[in-house]
Amino acid sequence: MRQGFIKVGVSTPEVCVADCRANAEAVRQRIQEMRQLGVKVMVFPELCLTGYTCSDLFLQDRLLNEAAQQLENLREQTEDTDALIFVGLPLEVKGKLYNAAAVLNRGRLLGFVPKKHIPNYNEFYERRHFTPGEESVIWIDWNGRKVPFGMNLLFACRQVPHLVVAAEICEDLWVPCPPGISHTAAGATVMVNLSASDDMVGKDSYRRSLVCQNSASLVCAYLYASAGIDESTTDLVFGGQDMIAENGTILAESRRFSNDTAVSEIDVDRLAAERRRLSTYPKAGADAAARYETVFFDLEVEETRLTRRIDPHPFVPSDAQSREQRCNEILNIQALGLRKRLKHTKCRHAVVGISGGLDSTLALLVTTRAFDMLGIPRKNILSVTMPGFGTTDRTYDNACRLTEKLGATLREVSIKDAVTVHFRDIGQDSDTHDVTYENAQARERTQILMDLANQCGGLVIGTGDLSELALGWATYNGDHMSMYAVNVSVPKTLVRHLVRYYADTCGEEGLRNTLLDVLDTPVSPELLPPSEGQIAQKTEELVGPYELHDFFLYYMLRAGFEPAKIYRLANYAFGGQYDALTVRKWLENFYRRFFSQQFKRSCLPDGPKVGSVAVSPRGDLRMPSDACAAAWMEQIRHLS
Repeated sequence: MRQGFIKVGVSTPEVCVADCRANAEAVRQRIQEMRQLGVKVMVFPELCLTGYTCSDLFLQDRLLNEAAQQLENLREQTEDTDALIFVGLPLEVKGKLYNAAAVLNRGRLLGFVPKKHIPNYNEFYERRHFTPGEESVIWIDWNGRKVPFGMNLLFACRQVPHLVVAAEICEDLWVPCPPGISHTAAGATVMVNLSASDDMVGKDSYRRSLVCQNSASLVCAYLYASAGIDESTTDLVFGGQDMIAENGTILAESRRFSNDTAVSEIDVDRLAAERRRLSTYPKAGADAAARYETVFFDLEVEETRLTRRIDPHPFVPSDAQSREQRCNEILNIQALGLRKRLKHTKCRHAVVGISGGLDSTLALLVTTRAFDMLGIPRKNILSVTMPGFGTTDRTYDNACRLTEKLGATLREVSIKDAVTVHFRDIGQDSDTHDVTYENAQARERTQILMDLANQCGGLVIGTGDLSELALGWATYNGDHMSMYAVNVSVPKTLVRHLVRYYADTCGEEGLRNTLLDVLDTPVSPELLPPSEGQIAQKTEELVGPYELHDFFLYYMLRAGFEPAKIYRLANYAFGGQYDALTVRKWLENFYRRFFSQQFKRSCLPDGPKVGSVAVSPRGDLRMPSDACAAAWMEQIRHLS
């Protein structure tokens, strides 16, 4: 439960139709199993105490009274169970029968939520037995205690402010305006659905899409428990498709056609942060407060052991098909952005500084695609290699081969003499390899590119990527500046996959081999003299692994997490690839640089946004250049 993680479970117990005692025992056993796993919110199917397929037996007093008795037994048996439990049963209220969810917590019956939408079409005939529930909440007598009954019930945890739960029942999910819309607008972050959805060919994928879409549009967790294979099969078969979704993503799903359980962890703090970020998400106003009854419950605050997958590379799809689709989409977005800028400025030339490294390679690939879209000859792309003090034969050769294979025009301009003269003019010792030594080279290269662009009437295409901008790993008014920055919102971990995708799909062996060698080259600005012909300055040894920094960046900007939570997730996601001290070291470096280098991001050139994280001062990140990082750094210092 720390940091907003709540372990939840949805379960389909074995049901014996109309045998409430056996069903209650089956539910109790599943409660005990989930309790051993640390589950704090447990959801069981619709009418699970009786079985959904009792048909006209629902009109029998014996069945209704037995269901009520077994619910009371469950209440007593779960006094020592630290969980919020949802169980389905038929419930008589004021002479009418309702399909209801009973809510239990530590031996307390917190309330009953009735089903609103009662299907009476095709194979369903629930109107024969049940009355639609009302939104308004009334108080009913239950064994001498007053208990709330109504749809508009919110169950709020005292110990976890963002854990607020509301319930729907089966058909409530399938209608055009589900009750969950109102429930989440009133403050619920978790929706549970007690369901008995029969199975037909293809219905499982549609059901899954409903759960995913509702969790996404409502920005909530959605816990769906469905009736299983032991229901009556007179006319129907039930598959027990249990699902746990969070904001559009399925976290866990049970095996179909089995009485199974699905368990995972939801992150209610992240859901709350996402709602804060979305200015269009409705606020819970006075009207909602008046229409809803909030019932508080208690849970022990303890550590939640994570089992859900935390992707160590959140910017990169994990499966090959999705990754290829994403790469093609991003290349098109980058190229279309540049296409529009070229068309608007009536430029038929572009200038790209090509180093033989990943970023400039991607920029050149994008530029060629944009030129192809406009029907401009690729020879109008001026690919400029500018050897300096740190350039190696490997990167130089790759830059030349890449330009040749793509059909661009190669121009070589050495910066050694110009920088040497500049060092003399400003009194810089060329044997002192400090920041001035490095940045003077970067600025000389930018000057060359800008002047060549003026000569040919073209645009200088920026090569720097999102990860470098987050860390401020760019020379101010050097490689930091361009006329259009095509890589500005592409993180380093994704740059690699974009280049790899191009290599795999280009259909030209020579180009493919060159791109693969670029991918195999260590990331480096090559501003220091090489050591025995090899790259001496490796970026990730200086600022840290980019896969860690991209992870930090995603969860800081996209999710709004605190450093302590990012640290916990990084240690979990990378699974021992980095020890805790290493993660902490680079996390501290990330925050220090992110805050101190904002001034570089405040004056970025234009460039296309390709994903959900970007740092444009005109778009996603409005951050003062002199913001203080003390609160973040203080938390990092206390990490262990």
